[in-house]
Amino acid sequence: MTQTTGITITGVSGRMGQMLVQQVATNPKAHLVGAVERAGHDWIGQDLGQVMGGAANGVIVTADAAAAMIEADAVIDFTAPLATLAFAAVAADAGIVHVIGTTGMSADEIAQLSLPAKRSVIVRAGNMSLGVNLLTQLTRKVAAALDEDFDIEIIESHHNQKVDAPSGTALMLGEAAAEGRGVALADVSDSGRDGITGARKRGDIGFSAIRGGDIVGEHDVMFAGAGERIVLRHIASDRAVFARGALKAALWGQGRSPGEYDMLDVLGLNG
Repeated sequence: MTQTTGITITGVSGRMGQMLVQQVATNPKAHLVGAVERAGHDWIGQDLGQVMGGAANGVIVTADAAAAMIEADAVIDFTAPLATLAFAAVAADAGIVHVIGTTGMSADEIAQLSLPAKRSVIVRAGNMSLGVNLLTQLTRKVAAALDEDFDIEIIESHHNQKVDAPSGTALMLGEAAAEGRGVALADVSDSGRDGITGARKRGDIGFSAIRGGDIVGEHDVMFAGAGERIVLRHIASDRAVFARGALKAALWGQGRSPGEYDMLDVLGLNG
């Protein structure tokens, strides 16, 4: 029998964590070997299958990330920035692939991933879906084709429990638009409009964040010119698209050289 890839999942009690468990269970190329939660969580010490409302699966939830990664080939991580940095060090020590779907990481926190990436494969993306990564490529190309007569606005919508704004996906799209125009996003980003702000600054890339209900994720990139608008849109109606993408990244990373990669690498869209 062909050996399958052992997966550890962090933040396993969360919506994405549980979705990842389900995706691993149905993928013939992977199996679950570890489940991590924060210390003191109710699930610690319990069988993961049972606390998720199903049959026992023999995977015990733990707060010890190193122990959870001993038998793993990859860890999939949708948690919080500081937790992700800690997991990156543990994954590097274990020599396994670290797939990062965590959003809200600062530039300094992202830079800190370069050290563990010297010893392990890190695949990080603001969004793991195929459609969003195609949208990123399209955004870069359209931004390169249009000059500053076209204002760029990125509008994102998510559920009312999301804690960061703009979303990681919106920032990824903003970076793509900035790259297309040959500028740094930090120099042209506008995400703080409130009150009497004055006219829009030519060349800025604007962000708007909508939070409500159970919206999974919607992203529009609008290029607004005089008399016409071009709108690129992606709508995610099922969180499983992110879990499938993350698992694809974990499988893709097997046997790769240590370094930092993204979903465009995984999907063969870079270069």
